[in-house]
Amino acid sequence: MSVLFSPVKIGPRTLKNRIIVAPMCQYSAENGHPTYWHAMHLGHLAISGAGALVIEATAVEPQGRISAQDLGLWSKPHEDSLRRTLTAVRACAPIPILVQLAHAGRKASTATPWDGGAQISPAQGGWVPDAPSAIPYEPEEITPHALDAAGLGRIEQAFVDAAKRADALDLAGVEIHCAHGYLLHQFLSPLSNTRDDDCGGSLENRLRFPLRIVKAVRKALPQNRILGVRISATDWVPGGWDIEDSVAFAREIKKCGCDYIHVSSGGLSPQQQIPVAPGYQVPFAERIRSETGLPTIAVGLITDPALAETIVATGQADMVALARGMLYDPRWPWHAAAALGDQVDAPDQYLRCEPHGLKGLFRR
Repeated sequence: MSVLFSPVKIGPRTLKNRIIVAPMCQYSAENGHPTYWHAMHLGHLAISGAGALVIEATAVEPQGRISAQDLGLWSKPHEDSLRRTLTAVRACAPIPILVQLAHAGRKASTATPWDGGAQISPAQGGWVPDAPSAIPYEPEEITPHALDAAGLGRIEQAFVDAAKRADALDLAGVEIHCAHGYLLHQFLSPLSNTRDDDCGGSLENRLRFPLRIVKAVRKALPQNRILGVRISATDWVPGGWDIEDSVAFAREIKKCGCDYIHVSSGGLSPQQQIPVAPGYQVPFAERIRSETGLPTIAVGLITDPALAETIVATGQADMVALARGMLYDPRWPWHAAAALGDQVDAPDQYLRCEPHGLKGLFRR
């Protein structure tokens, strides 16, 4: 058996293998509600053979959406509509499903990527975003509203309420989005957080609000639900958030009862300089795992099965996640199992497609 296809324990659950389908925004919701597209998209990823599937960034309040087409979980009707989609997916696949809860902060109110992705002003039908400080992502964009104490309390409650809805949906767990330049990452980075209260300034202060969210969500979830956090390990900008800060943050979220950390990078500043290459973010995951002992997911151009196997077999990370690679090849786990000489789950309806030269690939 390869290590990639061996079981792994995350908090209260044991996954069949170490391949995670990472959350991927689809920009296809209607007023926060999933559409037929989501049933198709999640359905075919659910039968991929991966160990777990994470639903795309799902906004905890309307103004926390990246675009007006983002999924949301800020009301009972949104819970009910997502339940209908999950019922269809679960009827076809038993894969554990989590949801990534998110707030876009200053990167909210944008067009869909295929419409250019630019920020949309209130005059064009958008809205004024919220942020730690009144600093836009790009100088020409909307100056966000700097959150006051009441705003922080509102957002904390929104995360709590969304987590409770995730529990009511019988999801395996929740991943809190603290990466890619969205709201909680904005609090972490000194490039976007210039507050002069107890949520700004020192590293301890900049950690305060994200940790407040992690603690509140952990308290809202029963212990049989997984809690993870996704971070950007570095801003890739001098003077910004970096790997040393990420290690400190990981130690603190572990104390809060976090079950895993999902290690990405970048997204906070247009000045970022990223040396993109296969596995380029893996050293960050490796260091966080080594220094904190927190179960870790590595991500970032991990599309070669041999590379994925090396990452988990050498202890650089406990799991690997694929996003765009899984969109391109929704059966990537099947192909990885074939390449590594291992076995993978497949639906009964597809068992007869097992290639002639790979008898035993599909677990029966």
